Amino acid sequence: MARNKFRGLGVALVTPFQTDGTVDYTALRRLLDYQLTGGVDFFCVLGTTAETPTLTAEEKQNIIHLVLEKVQGRVPILLGMGGNNTAAIVEQVKTTDFKGIDGILSVCPYYNKPSQEGLYQHFKAIATASPVPVVLYNVPGRVGVNMTAETTLRLAHECENIVAIKEASGNFTQIDDIIKNKPADFDVISGDDGITFPLITLGAAGVISVIGNALPKEFSRMVRLALNGDYNNALTIHHKFTELFKLLFVDGNPAGVKAMLSSMGLIQNELRLPLVPSRISTMEKISNIVKELNIKC
Repeated sequence: MARNKFRGLGVALVTPFQTDGTVDYTALRRLLDYQLTGGVDFFCVLGTTAETPTLTAEEKQNIIHLVLEKVQGRVPILLGMGGNNTAAIVEQVKTTDFKGIDGILSVCPYYNKPSQEGLYQHFKAIATASPVPVVLYNVPGRVGVNMTAETTLRLAHECENIVAIKEASGNFTQIDDIIKNKPADFDVISGDDGITFPLITLGAAGVISVIGNALPKEFSRMVRLALNGDYNNALTIHHKFTELFKLLFVDGNPAGVKAMLSSMGLIQNELRLPLVPSRISTMEKISNIVKELNIKC
């Protein structure tokens, strides 16, 4: 049995807000129902797309409890737990109740720009402390430092509790190097919707997706077809969403997908500062695509 449960389509869950800025828990329940019906394989909770830095400790706990209550073990739960203070994260890991949570997603430290040795020691400390599997998250465009294939492979081979990496570097050579030289029971997960299809053809195990919030049924079908080697049909679906991939990120994440979810009637188009909603021109283009796709919620 594979050590990593986080394969196929994982959704990087957004946090719906009401017009007064408070968390919209009713909309979150509705969104979870929609995605579970759509066939998602796992949820990533309190990641980047959730606007986690703007949430209070109480809101985070409420969201975790709501998700666990709603999902009821039907799919695995991956909890975002990262930062740039190693000792603080280790302490958080040690004091967290992981009942119902299947693993943690831990992002490369941001702002302090550690060396590759620093990255290795950081993740080794987290993995040693964690009672659940750890998925690494490499996203140099956000954190200011790239974790090289060499460092990822070192962690994959030396730390039994590190089971996968969410790779969002966009560097195909680097990602292919990891896939080629990784342990057999270590997985590479796409961190970019737009390149999920080609990465699966190289050997990736799935995606932690933003667009999956709005198109779980369609995107999960693409992922499953690709994982099963039906590349022609998977490619057809991939090309269907090419323009949408660009639109969802042109004004930043999760502004694009929240605009799309709002146009579908699933949530309010509300974000917390410093993030703001997509431009009107972007929203109009997204709404037009939603109408063309004739998506049923």
